[in-house]
Amino acid sequence: MKRITMILGHYGSGKTNIAVNLAAAYRKERERVAIADLDIVNPYFRTKDSMDFLQERGIRLIVSDYANTNLDIPALPQDMYAVTDDKGLTCVLDIGGDDRGALVLGRLRPGILEENDYENLLVINRFRPLTADAASTVEVMREIELASGIPFTGIINNSNLGAETTAEDVLSSLSYAKEVSKLASLPIRMTTVKEDVAKQLIGKVDGLFPLTLQPNFIEKKIQ
Repeated sequence: MKRITMILGHYGSGKTNIAVNLAAAYRKERERVAIADLDIVNPYFRTKDSMDFLQERGIRLIVSDYANTNLDIPALPQDMYAVTDDKGLTCVLDIGGDDRGALVLGRLRPGILEENDYENLLVINRFRPLTADAASTVEVMREIELASGIPFTGIINNSNLGAETTAEDVLSSLSYAKEVSKLASLPIRMTTVKEDVAKQLIGKVDGLFPLTLQPNFIEKKIQ
């Protein structure tokens, strides 16, 4: 487990729900954990929607004052520099979609690279229109990596069809994820899937990471 874990990927790939679940998993191992919502691209899906879930687990939420308000302002949290300044804080960063969202890392990049205690994880979903094949996915990955200025270190396979996802859908995505891994020269860190489907995949998928879907994600039909 690195001190900083960044979650990036194509728009709608499922980054926020993964970030919330990773923070919860890290909290079981470390005393001080925070999740930083640095998504200025899509204010509709926010980590603040999971505030109760995070507070119950003692996870600090770093989020813009404008999150979940009527003001659609691409503002970053005032205390986001705690991510790089507080070395005792384990942080999960939820970054906006595509290369535009990755630009926000420019302010934190010097500190992250200097400390060099990070994971930069690409979330992939073969059921999204622009990442349906490995070559297209790697193209999106290169654009994000260029914008962020921070090399990717691994892949999260989050291929899903929202509430309709079946075990067969996940199994059918494994060859795609392996091809992305090969083309990008990056390891697959985990395959994420909602809890009820994960039970059907035990022993069939390496690195399986069950997701507790937050109420807002269920309502908006996104994993």
